[in-house]
Amino acid sequence: MKKPLIAVVAALSVWTGAAQAGALVDVAVINRATGERIPVYAHRGRAYVPGTPSAKYSLLISNKTGERVLAVASVDGINVITGETATPAQSGYVLDPWGSVDIAGWRKSMGEVAAFVFTPLPDSYAARTDRPGNVGVIGVAVFREVQAPRPPAVLQQPFSGADRRESEARSSKPEEKLGTGHGEREASEARWTQFRRAGERPAELLVIYYDSRANLIARGIIPGAARAEPNPFPGFRFAPDPRG
Repeated sequence: MKKPLIAVVAALSVWTGAAQAGALVDVAVINRATGERIPVYAHRGRAYVPGTPSAKYSLLISNKTGERVLAVASVDGINVITGETATPAQSGYVLDPWGSVDIAGWRKSMGEVAAFVFTPLPDSYAARTDRPGNVGVIGVAVFREVQAPRPPAVLQQPFSGADRRESEARSSKPEEKLGTGHGEREASEARWTQFRRAGERPAELLVIYYDSRANLIARGIIPGAARAEPNPFPGFRFAPDPRG
């Protein structure tokens, strides 16, 4: 089994912008041109973000717990590290307690990624590798780590007739569907680390769908100007005053 990856530089982040919030991690899609989080729109129980063709983006994943977690990330149904058709059992990024990682592209080596860039579906990495069936979705499967067993409790002499125990706190015209391209190479350092999963199934699964803003408006996901219905009497008006 392949070892998971951990980003060498995993900066802490303050979550004040739009994100898909989970119990273990938060996931935000970042517009790399502005550094801002792309707004998340909720629609019928799903989360959506609008993408701009040719714009680079990244996935910012933040660990909300005091323990390490493993985040297996996929874009368009493809593992962002290995390029394989994604399953939760594959390699992912390990986040330190309260840490975060900014995933800027498809990993090409321990020192480089190919940038994530919004692109028309035919130019997407998925379509160009003959896997266009799941274009338009981002997924993060989160795993807890196996914890070392705690030492047995030490029994003390009864106090006031009871054992004493210690406790721990712990409407627009639809455009072509948008996909994610295999952009230019960029520096991105990573290293291998060991991580033993607490279970075979993810403890949490976060999903974000994306498409162009025009398409999301056309589908009623992003509020937009209502589409005008055809007018059977477009020339109707009251009589105007004569000139002069």
